[in-house]
Amino acid sequence: MQERVMLDRRLKQVVDYIPKGSVLADIGSDHAYVPCYAFQQGIISKGIAGEVNVGPMEAARAQVDLIGAGDAIDVRLGDGLAVLQPNEATCISICGMGGSLIRSILEAGQDKLGAVERLVLQPNVDGQHVRSWLLEHGYVLVEEAIVEENDKVYEILVGEKGTESIYSDESDERMWQLLFGPYLVQERPEAFKLKWSREADKLDYVLGQMAAGIQSEALIQKQVEFKRMRDKMREVSQ
Repeated sequence: MQERVMLDRRLKQVVDYIPKGSVLADIGSDHAYVPCYAFQQGIISKGIAGEVNVGPMEAARAQVDLIGAGDAIDVRLGDGLAVLQPNEATCISICGMGGSLIRSILEAGQDKLGAVERLVLQPNVDGQHVRSWLLEHGYVLVEEAIVEENDKVYEILVGEKGTESIYSDESDERMWQLLFGPYLVQERPEAFKLKWSREADKLDYVLGQMAAGIQSEALIQKQVEFKRMRDKMREVSQ
């Protein structure tokens, strides 16, 4: 009897955004839980689990073998999208990394995105870097979600090729939309409020440390910027 894969709320939400029939490439696959679950649910036609280190790659392969999915899910060793051939995947998921790292993976692997219809991206921090990359490279942010689990808050961003933009033409407003998420800042669910209340608290602490330092012109300017950001975080978390 094959073992059924169970996912936490965060990864279950990620799978909910994977189109049925996809060839899924899950990068930084962490035991290949996402492709294994998606395969068992009949969501994907094929899966590719990419890992950059041998240990996690072997763990992913063991999970694939455990559920008897070796013919459907290919576990590969490589850096980012280097595990893919051009036009091989139709959906890519990258979960559990910082936004800057996700951005760099996408930037370095642009030649592998030709057939990709959807990107499902779950940055642990710095989601604005992912949104900026999507905007700059011809992707529309079609959906956003935010999930609280085990006292942590995770954003999930879904991008598709397109030209429409939900972002403001006004640069200052667009900056805030990229930071908070254009959909999330409108809906403001409880997990969103929790995230930005905590981020405002962190900035309060940083500002307290700054105030104790020698007040150079550069430091004073940085405090002004941080106070503005903190106040905006407080505003959206109400």
